[in-house]
Formats: sequence, structure tokens, C-alpha cells
Amino acid sequence: MFRMLAAAVAAAVLAAPAMAQAQGQAQDRIHPHAIFESDRIQVRVDGDMDGRDIILIPGLSSSPEIWQGTVDHLTAQDGAGWRVHRIQVNGFAGAPAGANAQTGPAPTPVAAPAAEEIARYIREQGLSRPAVVGHSMGGTIGLMLAARHPDQVGRLMVVDMIPFMGAMFSGPGATAETVAPVADQIWAAQSNSPREAYVAQATASITGMINTESRREEALEDMRRSDQKVSAAAFRELVATDLRSELPRITAPTEVLYVKFNDARMTPEITDAVYQASYAGLPGAALKRIDDSAHFVMFDQPQAFYGALDAFLAK
Repeated sequence: MFRMLAAAVAAAVLAAPAMAQAQGQAQDRIHPHAIFESDRIQVRVDGDMDGRDIILIPGLSSSPEIWQGTVDHLTAQDGAGWRVHRIQVNGFAGAPAGANAQTGPAPTPVAAPAAEEIARYIREQGLSRPAVVGHSMGGTIGLMLAARHPDQVGRLMVVDMIPFMGAMFSGPGATAETVAPVADQIWAAQSNSPREAYVAQATASITGMINTESRREEALEDMRRSDQKVSAAAFRELVATDLRSELPRITAPTEVLYVKFNDARMTPEITDAVYQASYAGLPGAALKRIDDSAHFVMFDQPQAFYGALDAFLAK
């Protein structure tokens, strides 16, 4: 069962690593408005500069632009007063890799350092317990942030991500240690594969992650403009990182939005059971399945996503 689920989750939850090294085009889609020096992340700030704070974290190989509809929705609400902080992970979607660059034979973490930099950003900017929303790998970063810095997060929404991907590759008894060889194989294959092979793999994968055809190209462009080795290292990190034991440290109200696994054999009931088991360590978490959507919920079901987000932020 779990080996069968592994293929479904790998396709439906995680973006494939990207191929191109298009660093020279980095600045045309990146808007680091925040005064914050970091070699791991950049931050764009929009909306009411005196409003309540919300941090939006994109997923693997994704740009902050995936949140544009969400930003438009939040900032268009009369009296809502949201100041929106969008995170750009260096090495993704055209941003120079910086300290996320992979310079040796072994991968170095991407998600965990990004979480620490977001924590530093919250402290240095004087944000008071902002809401945090993370999609895919951004959800992993959000979980790390809320578990390791519980006093800094006001509420957390995780979009289509579980706290331990390794269980899907090695079974329910898997640990970070037992899944490490699989994660290392993934790193070796993805970081060293010829670009053309990656392009083909990633194109097929992302096509399955977005039902709305008109929204696929922007995600594909992000993938093509990402640093291949940074994305491969981040993917390896996601598979090998087990956050289940850290879930009880999260004190912020948490909601998890998810979609049915992108596999005809995976029923909604199986998907529900996987998410319930995955978040058993955080009993107060609200789990909500969004139907008729693939992985990029904000693309496929924007109104359902905005409605769930509004209700969560209003609690």
C-alpha cells in the first residue's frame, strides 16, 4: 500500500526539480521590497503597510507569483487590512542560489535554513505573530517555523503537504534514518540527470499537478528557471525530514487543506486516512479536503481556497 502511495504522492504533492540555470534573468519576476539581508530568501511585501501580517511561502521550484491571486483577494477586501509578505526561496524560479547553492557531492539543506531565516525576518521586522500559509514545500517550511519558533506564528495553514514524506517511500514504520538511503538515491539521480530528461519528467509531473490548463505554463516556467541542484537537494530534504515528532510543539491554530492523491487507485477515503494519520500528533489541527482540484489548489479551485483561507483567518 505505502509503496503504491509513494508514486501518487511524489507526483501529486511535490514539484519535480527544475532544470535551467537561468540566473541572468532573475530580477524580472522577483520584487524584494522588504529591507532584509539574507542569502537564503528574499521577501516581497504588498498591501496595507499598517495592516495585519500574513506570510505566504511557495513550494518546490515555485515563485512567489503563484500567490498573486491570493494577494489580490486579500488586499481587495474592504477593511481587511492585510500586509502580505511573500517568500522567495533562493535558487527557485530564477533567483540566484546564494547560500542554497549545492557545491559539493553531498546535498545541503534548503527548507530548514529558509525556515530559520523567516523566523529571523519576523523578529527583525517586528511582526507580531503573523499568519503563515505554505504550499507544498512551503507547508513543510511553515511546519518547521511553527514547531521550532512557536511564539512567532499566530496561525498556520498548510496546503497539500504531510509532515513526513518518507513514510510514503518506505512504509509506516519508516524513520528519517531508514529512508535516508532512498533520499540519497533521489538526490543522486535528480542532481546528475541530463537536463533534457529532467525537463520531460518535470513537465509531465507538473501537468498532473494543475488541472487548469491555462495556469500550467507559469509553473513550468518557474521549474525551468530553477537551479537543478537546489531543487534536487530540497526534494531530498523533504523525503528525509520527519516532522511528526515536532508537531506537538506547534501551539498556533493549524489547518491543513489537501486534495485527493492524483492516482485513480487513491480514493478520497484513502487520502483522508493518510492525512489523519500524518497529523495525529497535532490533534487540534483541522483537516479539510478540497475536491475537484490537483496539487495547486489556488489555481484549480481559487474560490474554494479563498473561502477556506478567509474562514481560517477570521477564527
